[in-house]
Amino acid sequence: MEAAFDDFAVFEDYFPSMIQRLGSDGFMGELCNGFCLLMDVNKGVITFESLKRNTVFLGLEDLRDDEIVCMLLEGDLDGDGVLNQMEFCILMFRLSPGIMDGSKRWMEEMGVITF
Repeated sequence: MEAAFDDFAVFEDYFPSMIQRLGSDGFMGELCNGFCLLMDVNKGVITFESLKRNTVFLGLEDLRDDEIVCMLLEGDLDGDGVLNQMEFCILMFRLSPGIMDGSKRWMEEMGVITF
């Protein structure tokens, strides 16, 4: 019997290495560039329509509409149904296990929190 994992994509988190290579300012610039690629240029935010239209750039052209809505809801902090640049950047950080693990380690090293 074959493993059930054959249907799952392997996620590789490149954000920590990008931060090391680009520095924090360069990395934030790249996140902002990503936002600009996905946003509706007339509205200045990522909408359902702009995300659906640009899923091909993400390699996600097979996403269903309900999955796209879930992606938007995951990052929509103010409940307006779209992602502004700040919400997008926060979402990207939250979705990066490497950044989240690193931030926990940095906070522990600084004595801010303990686990």
